[in-house]
Amino acid sequence: MITTVIKITGMSCANCAARIEKGIGARDGVASAVVNFATEELIASHDETAISVEEIVKGVEDLGYGVIRPEPPGEMTFGVRGLHCASCVNRLETRLLEDPAVTTAVVNLAAETGFVRFDPERIGPADIFAAVHAAGYTPVELHEAEAAGHDDLLRQRNWFIFSLAASLPIMLTMGMHHNRAVMQFNFLLATAVQFSAGLIFYRGAWSALKNRSANMDVLVALGTSAAYFYSLAAFIGLLGPSREVFFETSAWLITFIRLGKHLEARARGKAGEALKKLLRLQADKARLVTEQGEKEVPASIIRAGDVVLVRPGETIPVDGEVMDGSGAVDEAVITGESMPVMKKPGDTVTGATINRNGVLRIRATRVGEATLLAQIVRMVREAQGDKAPIQRFADAVSGWFVPAVIILALATFLIWFFPLHAAFLTAFRFAIAVVVIACPCAMGLATPTAIMVGSGIALGRGILVKKGSALETISRLQVVLLDKTGTLTTGSPTMTDLVPAARNVDPEKLLECLATAEAHSSHPLAQAAVTAAAEAGVQPGEAGEYEERGGFGITCTYNGIRLAVGNERLMEEEGISLRHLEDKAGELAGAGKSLIYVAAGTALVGLAGFADTLKPGSAEAVAAFRRMGIRTCMITGDHADVAEIVAEQVGVDSFEAEVLPARKQEVVREYQQRGMITGMVGDGINDAPALAMADVGIAIGGGTDVAKETGDIVLIRDDLLDAVRAIVIGRATLAKVKQNLFWALFYNILGIPVAAGMLSRYGITLKPEYAGLAMAFSSVSVVLNSLLLRRVARQL
Repeated sequence: MITTVIKITGMSCANCAARIEKGIGARDGVASAVVNFATEELIASHDETAISVEEIVKGVEDLGYGVIRPEPPGEMTFGVRGLHCASCVNRLETRLLEDPAVTTAVVNLAAETGFVRFDPERIGPADIFAAVHAAGYTPVELHEAEAAGHDDLLRQRNWFIFSLAASLPIMLTMGMHHNRAVMQFNFLLATAVQFSAGLIFYRGAWSALKNRSANMDVLVALGTSAAYFYSLAAFIGLLGPSREVFFETSAWLITFIRLGKHLEARARGKAGEALKKLLRLQADKARLVTEQGEKEVPASIIRAGDVVLVRPGETIPVDGEVMDGSGAVDEAVITGESMPVMKKPGDTVTGATINRNGVLRIRATRVGEATLLAQIVRMVREAQGDKAPIQRFADAVSGWFVPAVIILALATFLIWFFPLHAAFLTAFRFAIAVVVIACPCAMGLATPTAIMVGSGIALGRGILVKKGSALETISRLQVVLLDKTGTLTTGSPTMTDLVPAARNVDPEKLLECLATAEAHSSHPLAQAAVTAAAEAGVQPGEAGEYEERGGFGITCTYNGIRLAVGNERLMEEEGISLRHLEDKAGELAGAGKSLIYVAAGTALVGLAGFADTLKPGSAEAVAAFRRMGIRTCMITGDHADVAEIVAEQVGVDSFEAEVLPARKQEVVREYQQRGMITGMVGDGINDAPALAMADVGIAIGGGTDVAKETGDIVLIRDDLLDAVRAIVIGRATLAKVKQNLFWALFYNILGIPVAAGMLSRYGITLKPEYAGLAMAFSSVSVVLNSLLLRRVARQL
């Protein structure tokens, strides 16, 4: 017996709580179900072998309430405060992975989040939070971290303004060092800056050193302290008479770094703007229709089954089905499609879309965390927290970066002071400049900021990136495998031919047998056969001993006769001769039609032909793949003749026909064994094994339940050209990551020698405060460069 706590949305009163307790408590395997209305939580004690957590969640949803789905056991995502650079990321990940119960730890500097996968039998969330605290950082619940984002930005701004206000007088009185009163005033100002605005760097440095590591805070604290305490010693006369005092250096260092942090926080906020925009789109209010009439209520209390009224210009508050009325709905937020879509009774609508005209009465089908928008928000957040393979390079560099910089600074001082016989102050300033100009932050931000922006652009086009690392992998694709039905073709075939095997076979009876066998199948050809029968006024009968076999067809009994309805493989297995319809079958297949044979007993009684048309953008998408240098291969379970015609029409490089579902996975593996980075585009459910096997699985036509889709990328629209756009975005994102990493390395490779005075013979030197400014702006420049990815959106 285990205890599960589930967060519930949509409860409006204590009666709701009682209803859930009664509904869940009555289920087999549930020992007790208690709902706390105040905290909106269900606490259920249940036998996991009899009823799973997912079944309890579905039970709550079936009762008409929303559920904030718990993360899978052994997984948690949380906010992290106090991250300053790539070294912080490296340190926290290392600290978390020291616990043998933790198998995965990923920290995202740009999003300031952590993701941990652990053994829930050995440790829990409290232990993980304790480990984060011990590493010197502050873990917070994800919703708290999001709420604190704006406050943090204000704090960064206010500290910068304070530092600037205190530093300006010091700079303006630099020529008045002989005036004791002015120097005392400057000392007070510099001290105020050092131990207020600069205190955060001391805290971060102490925390890092306590954990036997080093980060950006160590460098800043070291550089500013050296300048401040040297000036203090000179000011009070410990270094002898007429020693130079330069309080402006430490004060301006902290001011410039605070400015950089403020600008960086603003830019990082813009990098995650796509996700914030989605969150802002959720409707706050809904017009609930009751027996007493309409009333405006908070959208959060709408339950599944409730009816809401949406007037022109209003946002649809829930996922639902149109009961009455018609209107044009703007679905751009979900699909990226600018043209509104007409909705009529029976059509589904998605929450956060906008009703442009007409009045719609909508029955809510999904609310709260179950809506499509909530699913997308959750997946985008997970994708932005994912770590791309190229990030490993930055992680490796950050591990030794800070100690190396401190060694370089010490070497700079020693070389200038001893072999070169420079003045102590000159050598000292060069050493400080080396310490403060070095910046591991830019390397830590290079990858995650680009992925945040790239996934946001994709989202705007109806492309949901479920794993951030997929943006890097998709940019390197060498071959794309394309499922035929539903991917290249419309997937909605129509029956064009019904051919009896002999003159004594009644066409109507033949159609009845075909429809009876296909009535319970979800295959597109089966649905087309049932539709054709209905249009002809023929009703399917009751089938017995029904068996559907993937890649073959259906066997069943009807009126005491065994029916076999399917492809050539099924007929061959059943021992049915196809000789009577061989010529006709060849003619239909030659026209690109799919075939279904119908056999009764041991005899072939007929043949049905189905036509499936290409999607409008399929040939254009395949041509675009080829221009990108990506090989294309079509995979289908259809007959080779049909496959060849479709392959010619669409222009793929190669095709494989008569492929069983399990074989698709093998095809993916075969291309991978040739050393090719392989992508698979399919419908996300039927092609799930192949999508999971591919280096990048792309599920097309994700529709309204993207959480169920297998694959790394989901194309919400049913448009293959979106796969091309995903590759374009992936390539642009990877290019930005490389530019960012190059800039971060180039900046340090160029900046450190300049700061060390290696170009001083040419009159090129860098004062410590300006070195600090350069360090601050290196991070800002990386984030701003990532934001330039937005220009790609205009080209899609």
